Parts: sequence; structure tokens; C-alpha cells
Amino acid sequence: MDTKLTDIELIQRISYRDSKALEALYDRYSPVLYTLVKKIVNDKSKAEEVITEIFVIIWQKSSKIVINSDNLYSWLINFTRNKTLDFIKRERTLIVDEYNDEYEDKFIFPNLSAFVPPNDLEKTFNRRDKIYSAFHNLTEAQQYVLSLAYYEGLSESDIAHRLNIPLLTVKSKIRVALNSIKENLGKEENQ
Repeated sequence: MDTKLTDIELIQRISYRDSKALEALYDRYSPVLYTLVKKIVNDKSKAEEVITEIFVIIWQKSSKIVINSDNLYSWLINFTRNKTLDFIKRERTLIVDEYNDEYEDKFIFPNLSAFVPPNDLEKTFNRRDKIYSAFHNLTEAQQYVLSLAYYEGLSESDIAHRLNIPLLTVKSKIRVALNSIKENLGKEENQ
């Protein structure tokens, strides 16, 4: 398999049932996706189970994957996060019979806007230190609220309940934290 194929070319080949394309996509993205999943589930065997499920779904539903603006990397990150949080929720509540194709298509598959700028694995790895620095320049409270929202998948209402603070405070903390990260990244890139 030509590893120089673009992400979109790989997805197109997967939709035509090219198993070598799925293997190439797995080789390209499984390390970063596994890291994300393991951070959320905090268990090696569960992380491996979720990664397997993710690539099985990609194989089965490749024709339904809608990627706007050559942005498979962002789509995969969002899909992986959604699938992992769904895995945790199902494990906690022992939901067995509600999972079906409609549920997956509506709640698990990300729907990225065409206005989301393209991002790729190489670009993200090159910015990794800047992103890490921008996140760690936040206050501990801001870091914690973002972790609850993005790694544990809690809604703003759930975060407010867990921390026993007003919902508006949670909304404000998240908005300020994300804006701070954006500003810090902008400053570092302009230097």
C-alpha cells in the first residue's frame, strides 16, 4: 500500500473495501488514537477494545463518513472521543439494547463543519509542545473543568453538579479557558 496516499484517498479506498487502505489508516492513526482512548479509560485492555471497535466501525461504515475540507484527522479525534465516552457510559449503566446504527450515526459520528480548518497528524505533532504549554498556562481550575468536559465527557450541567458551582460559572470557565488556549497558541505562533 502506498503510504503517501492522503487521508481522503485512504477513506475512499476503504469504502471500496480495500483492506490494505484500512491497515494503512490504522498504522497512521492508531498510536495517537490509542493514547487518547487510554487517557480517558485509563485501562490498557479497554483502550485496545475501543480502538478495535473504532476501526471495525470505520470499515463497516466508511461510505457514511462525511469529511469536509480534507479534515479526517479532526474527524477521527472527535469520533474516537465520542466512541470512548459512549463506551464508558455503556459500561457504567450496562446499556445493552439501545445501541443501533441510527444512534451511532447521530451521536457518535462527528459532523464537522466545512468551515473547520484542515488539520493533520503531522501539523498537530509539530504543535504538540505549544498546545501542551498553552494548556498548562491555564489555572488548575480551568484545566480541571476542561478535563471534565473533554476527557470525562461531562456536560456543563454535570460539571456544575459535581463541583457544586453555578452552571453559568462552568460555562464561563470553559469559554475563558478555551479563549486563553487560543490566545496563547496565537502568541506563540506569531513569535
